[in-house]
Amino acid sequence: MSNIATRPRARPKPKVERPRLYKVILVNDDFTPRNFVVTVLKAEFRLGSDQAYRVMMTAHLKGACVVAVFPRDVAETKAMRASEAGRKKGYPLTFTAEPEE
Repeated sequence: MSNIATRPRARPKPKVERPRLYKVILVNDDFTPRNFVVTVLKAEFRLGSDQAYRVMMTAHLKGACVVAVFPRDVAETKAMRASEAGRKKGYPLTFTAEPEE
């Protein structure tokens, strides 16, 4: 037998890319009551009362506000469910999901 030590080949680790993140945006409208918007933010996005109020007021004053950032499927689902909650009550409440830059 020879005295040559052999080492097993090192396997390269595959590089896993992180999923692209999407931001959920609350779009202001002049018809949906503020309390209802806060309720939806608390229910769908699990925001506290103070944080939900701040998000609602930011959207009211600036026209839109980023609510949260998620992977694409989660962001689209949450935006759809939150918008649907407004439509069920007859309000034009709108949430959108856009890629984060």
